[in-house]
Amino acid sequence: MQATDGPKGAKLKSIVSFRDGAQAPVEDLVACEEPLEIKLATGPAGNREHRSLAVTMRTPGQDAELAIGFLFTEGIIGKAADVSSCRHVGQALAPEAAENILLVELSPGTAVDFEKLNRHFYTSSSCGVCGKASIEMVRTVSLHYPRRAYPVFSAAVLQGFPDQLLGRQSLFAATGGIHAAGAFTPEGQLLAVREDVGRHNAMDKLIGSQLQAGRFPMRDVGVMVSGRLSFELVQKAATAGVPLLAAVGAPSSLAVELAEEHGITLAGFLRGTRFNVYCGQERIQW
Repeated sequence: MQATDGPKGAKLKSIVSFRDGAQAPVEDLVACEEPLEIKLATGPAGNREHRSLAVTMRTPGQDAELAIGFLFTEGIIGKAADVSSCRHVGQALAPEAAENILLVELSPGTAVDFEKLNRHFYTSSSCGVCGKASIEMVRTVSLHYPRRAYPVFSAAVLQGFPDQLLGRQSLFAATGGIHAAGAFTPEGQLLAVREDVGRHNAMDKLIGSQLQAGRFPMRDVGVMVSGRLSFELVQKAATAGVPLLAAVGAPSSLAVELAEEHGITLAGFLRGTRFNVYCGQERIQW
């Protein structure tokens, strides 16, 4: 199949479509999925050390937000000022893959204990972070805890999240193969949306965007994600101080346990006029 240009984040493919017993050549848009290698530059000015940290399969676009969100939720940085710059440094043979290496320059005063980190990251669009060095390292320490019983979201406001999120999912509308994460005010205003083939990448992009914009910690907003509620999504939300996490799908048992542990309101199966609240009911106004 030959790919031609499509909207940013998507490629146009020549395919064969089978409908009602007949086949026909057509063109279809598919979501882009390409590797991004995240490299860190650390140390004092004039004596910088470059080290490869992670490879993630992502939809190209907002790579700096993705890297910053990832570094924050993994506890490598603690604030936006810890990053001085991000730039693509790839020298790939294929022109379309030239921006698949991102160098994140940490501020000279930002220390990274690579011995303590002591793990190699490989993240995929489907499962998130794999290859943790130990079971203990799966649970990271939250930097920003949500405030107790605050803010409050009405049931009517929650019910409006899915349609608003879907209305801003341009790549999903084009391809049908993309995840999204959106930040909402308690009044129901959609502040920001990020899309990616990986649900955890969409969350990292959203967190990175809010960190860069100075709207952090995210204690005053709720987050809605497409798909299901995994442990890792709750972990990232807890790290950013998100008080409410909602999804169109179901949560896992460990996601519910972690949400309870961090005081996060967890709502699943948010579709139409129905949803389930698995913990943190005190933030819902019925």
